[in-house]
Amino acid sequence: MTTPTIPDSHRDLLESATAILATNGPDVRPQLSAVWFLAEDGEIRLSLHTSRQKVKNLKAHPGMTFFILDPVRPTRYLEVRGDAEIVDDPDYTFADKVGAKYGADLRAWDGPGASRVIVTVRPTRVNAVDMAAG
Repeated sequence: MTTPTIPDSHRDLLESATAILATNGPDVRPQLSAVWFLAEDGEIRLSLHTSRQKVKNLKAHPGMTFFILDPVRPTRYLEVRGDAEIVDDPDYTFADKVGAKYGADLRAWDGPGASRVIVTVRPTRVNAVDMAAG
């Protein structure tokens, strides 16, 4: 089985400032969160604080959806469904890269004793939609 890829027609959306991450909560209802992300080397990755519900959700149910709506043309969007691969980021190496993109120091936001993980989206389906295109 081949891994679905994001078509060139929608790659520009990976430069967006934020995306929506949908996870399945403890009651199996969707939980949506606005997230910062990096798209590099053909992967979409997030830096998430381990105390957040979305991380707990992904550890219990790794299925997720990553969604970006075109802010200029809201009839155009990118939906990436898949599974989350979670690894620790104990020294904030990846968190620092995300922080650099957004001009933020994630360590300052997290406080002492906090920890982060890197969540990599492993796509199982990609929907690149442009309703105005017909």
